[in-house]
Amino acid sequence: MLERARDLIHFKRFVTSEFVPSLLYTFKWLVLAIFIGLLVGTASAFFLFGLEWATHFREAHMYMIALLPVGGFMIGWVYYTYGESVVKGNNQLLEEFYNPLTPIPLRMAPLVVFGTIATHLFGGSAGREGTAVQMGGAIADRFTKWFKLGALDRKAVITLGVAAGFASVFGTPLAGAVFALEWLIVGRVRYEAILPAFLGAYVADYACADYWHAHHTPYDIPFIPDLTLVNVLWIIPAGICFGLAARLFSKATQFFGEAFRSTVKYPPLRPVIGGAMVAAVVFLIGTTKYIGLGVPTIVEAFETPLPWYDFLAKTGFTSLTLGAGFKGGEVTPLFYIGATLGNMLSGAIPLPMALLAGMGFVAVFSGATNTPLSCTLMGIELFGAESGVYVGLACVVAYLFSGHSGIYGSQVIGSPKHVSLDRNKGKRLGKL
Repeated sequence: MLERARDLIHFKRFVTSEFVPSLLYTFKWLVLAIFIGLLVGTASAFFLFGLEWATHFREAHMYMIALLPVGGFMIGWVYYTYGESVVKGNNQLLEEFYNPLTPIPLRMAPLVVFGTIATHLFGGSAGREGTAVQMGGAIADRFTKWFKLGALDRKAVITLGVAAGFASVFGTPLAGAVFALEWLIVGRVRYEAILPAFLGAYVADYACADYWHAHHTPYDIPFIPDLTLVNVLWIIPAGICFGLAARLFSKATQFFGEAFRSTVKYPPLRPVIGGAMVAAVVFLIGTTKYIGLGVPTIVEAFETPLPWYDFLAKTGFTSLTLGAGFKGGEVTPLFYIGATLGNMLSGAIPLPMALLAGMGFVAVFSGATNTPLSCTLMGIELFGAESGVYVGLACVVAYLFSGHSGIYGSQVIGSPKHVSLDRNKGKRLGKL
């Protein structure tokens, strides 16, 4: 009888102290995830529709590229006049997470959508991830005030918004959820918001893809070889190349950004000059394959050999575009760089071309954003579970060799990627 009474007491304690609070917590974040996920997924769908229209219109009217400096001035002036409080973009979301001071202005969402679509309409080279993440963060942070959430819940809401934006724009809910938890601190995964992130990512992806039927490009790796020791060892040099490519992109973007800021004091003129440079080079080389998202070339990288220099050209065009002050994300160009680099490496590494393109697709992204786990999941979601070891190891090696700096300058280093013993001081120091 005494043992039964003790068991009953323990059960009551479990129900009141753990089960009921967990149930209420789950219900609260389910409600928030439905509201935020539907809004962010809808915003991503219409953003993707607008991006598709801008791309088709530009390709049908090539004179738009000559107007890239005009479009650059429009973007620069709008941000200089109305967007000074949101000009930091993704880095602002990170800074607000680390040190919450003021609500993320809702204007971040329409301004970044306008800037990104204008960038693609006039022929800049940029992506879309940054836009989706900023939209998600700005929309989600509205609920902090409406639901009177505390500081910890506000961080979870922002994480939910980031997960929703990423998942819906790429059609990868698992990768989107883990990305929102992983990108905050290099070398750490924040579990406090794991439930909001996963719920928000799924709802937003459902709203974008299943409800609004926004199109996501399929990629196919027709043949994946057996996981022999030799094949696994070949992943390492490929991953090193992908990591160095990610580092090159990050450094090139930083270089152009600093160069424009130091030489052109009036911000709206920076994209004018950068736009003129991009447009001039496009007309000089006679091709538009290095501007815009570059999705057709990414698809080709899985199917047919491409020029060896494609990844370098895309690196140059995108880093110049973004460094000059145009808007958009970096991730789709990183997909382009990785896929075309993998395509090139197939001439030296005895792995299937499509597999190397897929490995590069996610591994360069991993190195540039310091998010190997989410990039591994993205590879599995896009290419199938059979590719898991190949893309996973490539992402980890690229993450290691890309260095600690990435495309998000405000990222905090939680753990060094590798450590060495300083014999003079006897301390473990991260190599930066």
